[in-house]
Amino acid sequence: MGTLIYGPSAAEIEFDDRILAHLRIVIVTKIRNREPFSLSWSIDTSRGSGRETLWIHPSIPMRFRFEEARPHPINRAWLEELLTRANGGDLTLTPEPTPPAA
Repeated sequence: MGTLIYGPSAAEIEFDDRILAHLRIVIVTKIRNREPFSLSWSIDTSRGSGRETLWIHPSIPMRFRFEEARPHPINRAWLEELLTRANGGDLTLTPEPTPPAA
C-alpha cells in the first residue's frame, strides 16, 4: 500500500500503489496548472465503509510514498478518465478499466 501524505497535519491516506501512481500524475498535472479540485473515493467495508473527499489545492502540502520501489506501468485509458473527472472539478476514483489488447 502506498500513502498520500496530505495537509499541514500530514494525514496519511493509504491507496494501492497502482492507484497512487495514477493519482500522482493527475494531481501533479492539475497542481502544475494551478487548478484546484476535489478527490473522492469509497472507503472499504473492512475500514467502516462510506466515502471520503479531499480538497486538492496547490497551497496544501502533500507527498506520495510508494511501498514498492519499481514504478507501475500506466494505463492510458484510466489516466485519461481520471484527468477528465478532475477537469470536471471532482475526481472520483473509479475501478481501473481493462487495458486494450495490444
